[in-house]
Amino acid sequence: MKFDAALDVAVSKSSLCVVSSEDGSIVFETTVETEPESIAEALKPYASRLRRLGHEAGSLAPWLHRELQALGFPVVLLETRHAHSVLKAQRNKTDKNDARGLAQIVRSGWYKGRACEERGQPPAEVPAGGPAQPQAQALGHREPDPALAEGLRDQAGTACSTGNFRTRVREAVAPDSVLTAICEPLLVAWTTLLTEHNRLHSLLMKAVAKDELCRRFMTIPGVGAVTAASFKAAIDEPRRFRKSRTVGAHFGLTSRRIQSGTSIDFDGHISKCGDQDVRTALYEAASAMLVRSKTWCSIKAWGLKIAQRRGHKRAVVAVARKLAAVMHAMWMDGTDFSFSAADRQPLEAPAAASTMAG
Repeated sequence: MKFDAALDVAVSKSSLCVVSSEDGSIVFETTVETEPESIAEALKPYASRLRRLGHEAGSLAPWLHRELQALGFPVVLLETRHAHSVLKAQRNKTDKNDARGLAQIVRSGWYKGRACEERGQPPAEVPAGGPAQPQAQALGHREPDPALAEGLRDQAGTACSTGNFRTRVREAVAPDSVLTAICEPLLVAWTTLLTEHNRLHSLLMKAVAKDELCRRFMTIPGVGAVTAASFKAAIDEPRRFRKSRTVGAHFGLTSRRIQSGTSIDFDGHISKCGDQDVRTALYEAASAMLVRSKTWCSIKAWGLKIAQRRGHKRAVVAVARKLAAVMHAMWMDGTDFSFSAADRQPLEAPAAASTMAG
């Protein structure tokens, strides 16, 4: 008899379920420490006849996947979104039930696997999305309370840059001792977060400067260090995509189709599947290419034509999807970005640019 097994992984303890490959009956269930050795010991009686051992992608997945593979287990990594959709059919959500459901998914073969990140694979010595966290918190602290922020804007004015933000706020609240007492701790917190953001961003820039692939990505107009590093970290192994054009769908940049019978068949908004941080980075890079970059290229010309027909937001999404495909192709064949000299300075470029600015 052959067996299939699955783990519902948690930080300290994980639920393990082993089922028969023939009829799906539960053969063994237990809770084990989230350690490869403990899991291997629990599966020892079934190891020689184990077809697959499944677990969901998560923060512990790369480490656990590698260690279990090294111990000789046939491990498969399940796409979290797909597994979640299947497990929603259960009446009660518990770790035990999740392990049972994952085991049945693995047994049936009706799952979407994903590649596991390799150890030590850059983009950099720091997480690509690291600088975004303190930056977002710092920007959020600029307006801690809507009513307070409205009053500060009236006094300090709306044209306030990051450099003179603290000075302008202190000048605005100086006559009021209560406002001064409220704002000073917030300014200290904001300054600390911004300082840490700058430190992390500096580390990221130094690491990206040493990475040849990221430097090639950054030759694309609008693509910066965060976008290049985030894309490399998320893709990890480019050969898992057979076609470059499917990378955009992997990050949720393609429209979701809704079809039922003969009366309903339309394309909805983008699916927003996959890594949200990478999707955001690609969107920002596309927006920078269309609006801020002064370097002309065929992708920008194509995006501006879409903007004239369909609007700016749709154009940015289309260009973001195109950037994902181009960056993957550059990675696969080792080529540099092609600006397409024929489209570099078209006669209608100034008019298109002014249309976008408006």
